[in-house]
Amino acid sequence: MPPAESSTASVSWWGDARSGKLPLNLLGFGRALRRAGLAVDAERMALAQQSLMLVGVGRTEMQAALETVFVSRQQDLAVFRELFAAYFRNPEVAQLLLAQLLPRAPEAAAPKQRPRVQEALAAIHAAQKSERPVQEEFKLDAAMSASDRQRLQNADFNQLSASEYLLVQQLVREIRMPLPRYRSRRGHLSSRGTQVHWAASFAEAARTGGELLQLRRWERRQLPMPWLALVDVSGSMERYVRLMLAFLHQASSAQHHPQLRRHVYSMGTGLRDLNPAFSLADPDAMLTAANAAIDDFGGGTRLGECLGQLRLQAARHLVGRRTLVLIVSDGLDTGEAQLLESELLWLKRHSARIVWLNPLLRFDGYAPLAAGAAMLHQHCHAMLAVHNLQSLQELAVQLARLMTMKPS
Repeated sequence: MPPAESSTASVSWWGDARSGKLPLNLLGFGRALRRAGLAVDAERMALAQQSLMLVGVGRTEMQAALETVFVSRQQDLAVFRELFAAYFRNPEVAQLLLAQLLPRAPEAAAPKQRPRVQEALAAIHAAQKSERPVQEEFKLDAAMSASDRQRLQNADFNQLSASEYLLVQQLVREIRMPLPRYRSRRGHLSSRGTQVHWAASFAEAARTGGELLQLRRWERRQLPMPWLALVDVSGSMERYVRLMLAFLHQASSAQHHPQLRRHVYSMGTGLRDLNPAFSLADPDAMLTAANAAIDDFGGGTRLGECLGQLRLQAARHLVGRRTLVLIVSDGLDTGEAQLLESELLWLKRHSARIVWLNPLLRFDGYAPLAAGAAMLHQHCHAMLAVHNLQSLQELAVQLARLMTMKPS
């Protein structure tokens, strides 16, 4: 690899715009980023080329310029850096990949990469094996259709490739979740009621000359239990946040639960309100708005401080001790354990149930040994897995079973 400080070597490696190598290198890298899920379009490609003409083609300067142009979300930063390092590791391999002259390129030893980066690089290695790209695209679509749905039921979200991740994101929205219900103090007239509604009965008798011909009956309304979702947005939860937000948005949509009261917040270095985003009916619009609202993604999680902000700013959501609280987190807390314990005790006193949705339960023999995980395990009413589609489909059944148990 040419040294980063050598300008001459850098020019021969990256290419010169006058010889036509720089646009080809940039075009190939942009396609790889788009395969990895980054938002790359013609406007950004043109802006990237202009930025390289200004900063030069040194490795450090080029990475900084392209990172500024192509990366607009915190969760894409690590993917960009891994893909940049892998794509431009060897100039000869890069030229072979970009020119697409060989069906296989020499493999170089590299550290373990994210699934999105691996798939983007694999697509470059296998590009143009056939002269019929339309047929290759059809084969890819067929491979990711019905036959893979069964396999993806038990696939860990953290091990999905970019295309599988997009498919699972669509499948998550199809999961139905019958929420637990409770008997409200408010009632309504019903022929199946067990109590007589005398006011309605006498009003009916007034229409028939005072004859009480029929007793009107009354029963309490059955309403879906209100719930509060707290989603951990630390770096260790990167592969789960987007899918869980899509699932929670679908599970609590007004189309399926018109009377449901739901509230959603993200937990990172602080508490972020995602309720405006969840008020949007379109799931893609919701994810875009949530991404804009979460400005501390990957910055670590201080669960105790976040719960303290919840107590001060949003305690009104927990009136009546009927609220089901869902904490989506791996329990890797960077805050003080004593603060987390005191806030969990307050939350436990003001809610019906606290359910810890933990993706780390995918590991056999998992034990909550971290300080934050130990506190959650001690004070939550249940700990359920949320690491694949199968676990999300079983979540509704387990929640209904949990609500029938007496709280400890």
